Amino acid sequence: MNAPLHPLPNAETTAELPGLTLLIAAPRGFCAGVDRAIEIVERAIEKYGAPVYVRHEIVHNRYVVEALKAKGAVFVEELDDVPDDAPVVFSAHGVPKSVPAEAERRKLVYVDATCPLVSKVHRQAERQLEKGRHILFIGHDGHPEVIGTMGQVPPGTMTLVETLEDARTVTPPAGAQLAYLTQTTLSVDDTAEITAELERRFPDIAGPKAEDICYATSNRQAAVKQIAPGSDLVLVIGAPNSSNSVRLVEVAERCGTPARLIQRAADIDPAWLEGVGSIGLTAGASAPEELVREVVDQLKQWRQVEEHTLVSTVENMIFKLPRQLTD
Repeated sequence: MNAPLHPLPNAETTAELPGLTLLIAAPRGFCAGVDRAIEIVERAIEKYGAPVYVRHEIVHNRYVVEALKAKGAVFVEELDDVPDDAPVVFSAHGVPKSVPAEAERRKLVYVDATCPLVSKVHRQAERQLEKGRHILFIGHDGHPEVIGTMGQVPPGTMTLVETLEDARTVTPPAGAQLAYLTQTTLSVDDTAEITAELERRFPDIAGPKAEDICYATSNRQAAVKQIAPGSDLVLVIGAPNSSNSVRLVEVAERCGTPARLIQRAADIDPAWLEGVGSIGLTAGASAPEELVREVVDQLKQWRQVEEHTLVSTVENMIFKLPRQLTD
């Protein structure tokens, strides 16, 4: 599973290597929802035996997906790819209501690994619909979480708002009472601008009682704001299709620090380190700690690294597993 590390660029001994200050963000990496989703797949394999099918990537991280494949998980895009006699797990991002309905119609054994914080947004959408409100949903078109959330309500009852410009121009149905909800993995700062504009245009719009952006997303963005000002470059470990990881790059850049998204150590170009005396390092919520240490080990092949962990908050959230896997 380990990617090959770059060799030393020359024959210098460690003592002769130039120094590098490494500021490591905390919290970083796995959140409670990701921990839960991975454990759900592992326990399903233990309970039902391999193979266990997983609809979509359980989380957006190739390293995690490959590790689960090695244990007996088979990843597919749709339920049509799941045999009638095989168990299936739904990803942490959530699914439209039509997916479990189809699984029940086919009498499939299924386990829902949707993050509880995403499920909370699903319930909020249903409640706003019951109150007769049209929902403006702030999120990124095509993201699995957005597809899953918009699939909780009938077509036409929710309008997607992606940008501040969308918030300025969106035209909800005439005379409709309005509510807004958000994807859980958005930029805290960008979302605040969008919601402020919606509230300016529609003073009676109903917002969620608590922020929809999840604690892990908010905490990791706050941690990047702590390491970025003292860094010449920020490295974010995460997948290109991981919304929360891409947001971390944007947060660093908004702080005025260049940032790069990498999937693991092998992606680092030694040329990036030219003229760099300090690097900030973090990982998206789907990236395991092994990849963080892999990056640190790679940097130590090129530089004398002095590590500092900057703790912005301590997380202790734990989510329960589905009852069918604990009975």
